[in-house]
Formats: sequence, structure tokens, C-alpha cells
Amino acid sequence: MSGWLVTGAGGMLGRDVVGVLRGRGEDVTGLGHRDLDVTDEAAVLAAIRRYRPEVVINCAAWTAVDAAEAAEDEALLVNGRGAGYVAAACAATGSRLVQVSTDYVFAGDGQRPYAEDDRPAPRTVYGRTKLAGEQAVLGLLPESGLVVRTAWLYGGAGPSFVHTMIRLAGQRRFVDVVDDQRGQPTWTVDVAQQLAALAAPGVPAGIYHATSCGETTWFDLARAVFALLGTDPDRVRPTTSEAYPRPAPRPANSVLGHARHSLAGIAPIGDWQDALRRAWPTLVAPQG
Repeated sequence: MSGWLVTGAGGMLGRDVVGVLRGRGEDVTGLGHRDLDVTDEAAVLAAIRRYRPEVVINCAAWTAVDAAEAAEDEALLVNGRGAGYVAAACAATGSRLVQVSTDYVFAGDGQRPYAEDDRPAPRTVYGRTKLAGEQAVLGLLPESGLVVRTAWLYGGAGPSFVHTMIRLAGQRRFVDVVDDQRGQPTWTVDVAQQLAALAAPGVPAGIYHATSCGETTWFDLARAVFALLGTDPDRVRPTTSEAYPRPAPRPANSVLGHARHSLAGIAPIGDWQDALRRAWPTLVAPQG
């Protein structure tokens, strides 16, 4: 066994995971949805038996949070059963699995950063289905499965909140953005590097969080984007979640703690503002 297999490799995070691994000179196979549908149990087992990777990073997911509210069975098939199929195949072949998950497994009403061992209490279909995936991975791979939760992602491939703000800055005089939801804007390249580091031999199995340090609101993130564009941040105006009702309620608190990184001897991702500056050239580059 050797090398890495990345599922969901066509998505924003999956692309950067493949890119980071290849940049390190690793032997990596990236499979997008057209190459591998994780809801096809036989196909998943066949792919992992074919490539026999040392590590699988499962980035495949149903991420349409609002659409999931009306399509729970479909979302569960991808996020829950699909993750279970990948975990079962890894158990059969001896591969190590890193499962990407989300802050939505928590209620989002806490007053402090959520710790890795805090009790999940999802309030959305998306959160429930991702939690089902976590449980499948940890149940089938208690010694070699890792769940890595992340949140508020942006990356060069997009789409993301940051890309939306860049676009709206060129289209509207003022932009209203919610100021009552807190989180950690996180660059997908940083997450990719964390996933690769956590997948190393000797890292204890279990749950980890991969988000930037610090915290902010969507409103202040939008202001930071406008500032980097060289335009007046005061064009961004604060508003409330109630002003923008959505089918799936958004967490008021998406801030995740990183205490468990000490077990792995790996430093958490740095400050979100520094990450946004580092990512900026890729975010404003023309999309081809």
C-alpha cells in the first residue's frame, strides 16, 4: 500500500487537498464525482481495492445546506451512508481514513468555542447527515479513522462568501451582511495542509478541528474583503439573521476549539486575518 486517494477531488477543498499533496511530491489520486460516486458501495470498494492507498481523504459531500432541508434522504445517502461505505472499504483494505466534517454538527448556540468532545446537537438536515458520517467512520475505524471538522471555508476554486463579497463590491453601492453569527474564516489550502499532517502515522484516531484561529462575524469578514479590494469598508452595513431567513438555520456560534492538536504534535492553523491576506492573490485571480 502506498499513496493517497482523495474523494470529492473536484470540489473547492478537494482540489486544494490534491494540490497540496502533489506539491509535497506525494503519490496522490484525485477522484471527483464523475470518477467515483461515494453512494455506490460496490464502486467505492472497487476503487479503494484498485488503488490500495495508505490514506483516503474523503472530501465528497452534499454541501447544499438549504437544499438538504427538503432532501434529507439524498443528503444522508452522500454524507452518512457514503462516508460509511468509504470507511468500510478502508477497514477491508487497511487504509487510514480522514473524514471531513463540519461545525453544523453542533447546535451553534454555545457561548465558547466548541471542543472536539462536546456533545453534538445538530439543528439542520445537513448537520444531522454529517454527524451520521462521523459516527460511521469512528464506529468502523476506531483505531485508524479521523474526523476533521472545519467551517467558513473559502478557496481559489470557489464559490464562497468571500467570492460573493468580491462580486457584490463591484455591483452594489451598499451590501448588508449579518453581524450576529460568529466563526473562523478558513482558507482551504490551510485545511488541506492540516488534513495531510493529521493523516501522518502515529496521530491518534478521533476528532480534530481545522479552522483558523481567532474569530469574527460575517459582517466584519465582508469589511475585511472590501478593505483588501481597496474600497470603503463602510459600504458594508450590519444586519441580523432575522432579516435573511433561510430554510436551514445558521449557527450563531461556529467557533471551534483546537485543543486536541496537542495530541498530534501539530500546531493549529494561524490567525484568520493573516490567512485571508495570504489567500488573496488566489481569490482575485481570474477563474479559468
